[in-house]
Amino acid sequence: MMRKAIWVPGGRGQVGTELARVCPPENVLVAPTSHQVDITDPKATTAALGRFAAAAREFGLPPVVVNAAAYTDADAAESDERRAFRVNALGAGHLAAACREHGVPLIYLSTDYVFDGTAAEPYEASALANPLNAYGRTKLAGERAVLNSGAEAWVVRTAWVYSTHSVNFVRTMARLERERDEVAVVDDQTGSPTSAADLASGLLSLAGRVAEGAGPAERVLHYVNTGRASWYELARTVFGLLGADPRRVRPCTSAEFGRPARRPAYSVLSVRAWAASGLPAPRPWQAALPEVTAALRAERAGEGRAVQRA
Repeated sequence: MMRKAIWVPGGRGQVGTELARVCPPENVLVAPTSHQVDITDPKATTAALGRFAAAAREFGLPPVVVNAAAYTDADAAESDERRAFRVNALGAGHLAAACREHGVPLIYLSTDYVFDGTAAEPYEASALANPLNAYGRTKLAGERAVLNSGAEAWVVRTAWVYSTHSVNFVRTMARLERERDEVAVVDDQTGSPTSAADLASGLLSLAGRVAEGAGPAERVLHYVNTGRASWYELARTVFGLLGADPRRVRPCTSAEFGRPARRPAYSVLSVRAWAASGLPAPRPWQAALPEVTAALRAERAGEGRAVQRA
């Protein structure tokens, strides 16, 4: 596969961290923080991307941008939609405009929350979007800004992303398993649990195709681990993989749990368009999750040894 240079604004989050970890050494990956590159500042973004693209081309590396910068706190967005819009929509548009100006292809990460959850089968990439919450509205606005920018751009929607780091559902369950005798988890929301490491590998495959000038004809794609689960089912699986009793997880409803942002009841994503584009097919979530829980168990064991030495 062609060597390339990848620029990842928002590179310190789950996906950016995994991109840096799994990126082959023959490639160059630069992951500026939001303090280093503020995509809500159009002039600064254009200038920073211009420097990156020029340096990449000087070394014969085609540049590609993966926009992982996002305001992702769905509940906080309900009371601060303007701030979420600045990053997820305006910022995405600024970066897309910069990509158009410098002739750099762009991959924009989006979310299952652009859907309303009324479907009875997995959402295709071409399905009508109808977000229920502020976060979903701002991400959909970002998708449209990117696709209408004139840049060579692709949107990749994903869902229920977890990893060994950052704040995510699997890490939270691992923490609560140690802190509580019983954990209540909603059982009326069903989605696509997705490993950030697998998503990063998929994005690198797409970036490689794009760098070669052979990007998919479909400009909106889905990447998730295949299969489906409720949050309750996922939590029970996490407990079991950690060696804990899954019966310590009890089901509750979304209404009982009570969160500001309304979530789609069903947001399973279809990867049909991804696979049809000739990109590597994602594996089932049940195959990906044990790698993360094994790492979390090893982390616990390391903490235990450190305590014993102390």
